[in-house]
Amino acid sequence: MEERGVQLDEANFSCSICLDVLKDPVTIPCGHSYCMNCIKEHWDREDQRRTYSCPQCRKTFIPRPVLEKNITLAALVEDLKKTGLQAAPAGPEDVACDVCTGRKMKAAKSCLVCLASYCEKHLHLVDPSKNLQENICSLHDEVMKIFCRTDQQCICYLCTMDEHKGHETVPAAAERTEKQKELQVRRENIQQRIQDQEKDVKLLQQELEAINVSADKAVEDSEKIFTEMIRLIQKIRSDVKQQIRSQQETEVSRVKELQEELEQEITELKRKDAELEQLSDTEDHSQFLLNYPSLSALSESTHSSSINIRPLKYFEDVTAAVSELREKLQDILRDICRNISLAVTGVDVLLSELEPKTRAGFLKYASEITLDPTTANRKLFLSEGSRKVTLVNKQQSYADHPDRFTDWFQVLSTMSLTGRCYWEVEWKGGGEGGVVVAVSYKNIRRGGWSKKCLFGANDKSWSLCCDTNCCAFFHNNIKTPVSGPVSSRIGVYLDHRAGILSFYSVSETMTLLHRVQTTFTQPLYAGIRPYLFGSCVELIKLK
Repeated sequence: MEERGVQLDEANFSCSICLDVLKDPVTIPCGHSYCMNCIKEHWDREDQRRTYSCPQCRKTFIPRPVLEKNITLAALVEDLKKTGLQAAPAGPEDVACDVCTGRKMKAAKSCLVCLASYCEKHLHLVDPSKNLQENICSLHDEVMKIFCRTDQQCICYLCTMDEHKGHETVPAAAERTEKQKELQVRRENIQQRIQDQEKDVKLLQQELEAINVSADKAVEDSEKIFTEMIRLIQKIRSDVKQQIRSQQETEVSRVKELQEELEQEITELKRKDAELEQLSDTEDHSQFLLNYPSLSALSESTHSSSINIRPLKYFEDVTAAVSELREKLQDILRDICRNISLAVTGVDVLLSELEPKTRAGFLKYASEITLDPTTANRKLFLSEGSRKVTLVNKQQSYADHPDRFTDWFQVLSTMSLTGRCYWEVEWKGGGEGGVVVAVSYKNIRRGGWSKKCLFGANDKSWSLCCDTNCCAFFHNNIKTPVSGPVSSRIGVYLDHRAGILSFYSVSETMTLLHRVQTTFTQPLYAGIRPYLFGSCVELIKLK
């Protein structure tokens, strides 16, 4: 029997609740064994939940299992007690444990460094640690091998009978196993997110390379096309120049020919005039009358009339035609350049995937926006450092300014918005009133009741109109109804480069109300228009 007992391991016959040798051992359906009283007390604490679990593997049982003593295990425990493997009292010739108080137990091991001896109960060897004292109960000077779930702390077995009596306790190893599983799940989630992010980074890298390749090719192709266009224009210029010079040569030749004919005619006329003058000066009447009949008749000129009626415009019509071509070409090039610009700025770089998905993500782009008093309608009262605007009946004493909205109750922000921006506005008061939250170009018209001044009623502004009953989006005077729950706080996200403008209803969660994908050609400014007198709107300080 002693030989058999030496092969027994006391740890295999210990209760994981009290950490002592099993007393009246019982085995529950999952196969783990406990002291009958220990497992009873543990399940008594679970009576209210009507679900009973194993302290080690956490398997649950419904209904509560019936406990019966494990006869075979009880016999083995008795054998263990008889083998003498348990600490025995120190005899006269034995080495006694230096830690035991009262009756000294037989030492199991002695330390050659500290020169102290320890029995099985006080011999505790653990993995190397710099914080050994943290594993010892400060009240009972025992190793803390039990975890109290009620107080979420490690305790020793004596604590279960004292300060933590009646609490839900499990072996620290069992709790570690469960927490390790939770930790593994969290690690898997993190690793999955890392994989997803790395995949996104690779996609962006591929997109970056594709953009560079596409841009280089576009530049190369554009250079070729523009070179061909320049060559074509130069050819047209050369042809026009050649035509002008050819026509010039023809006209000059024609004019010189006429000039020569006229000069010849002038010479002949001068000769005849000299003859007439000579005859006129003849004093002899007989001689005069004798020579007069021999004078030839003067022929009519064939050039004077045609020269007089020919317009002196020469090639002004050509210049006018070329000027007209230039103006038409400028119009065509202006439209083409606008289309090219829209095509260039409309390049999609997976920006939709980069748009934030949580409020914390949006807050990374939070912008401190203030309102510009020089743009505020005189019935808008600004306060809270120009972050709050209230619609009042009394005119404010604002100085004249060309940027001020004279009729519509509107105001713009001081700073321009480019890049990525996020801000929130909150409105209240004014009965059934509401608010218009907008973005606008700076060159929106300011004076009069024209729609060219009203947020959302022109092509220079975009607005979300919200009240207690409904919500709608406006741009270029086109209304788009918006569905979904609308709170009194509206979040606005702008990615100017990507042409993204999104409006969110902000409460415990963020609900997308409307999203715009367009091309912004100028910096934008935040705009606000309260609905009714007494209502106020505030730009929230975001932390």
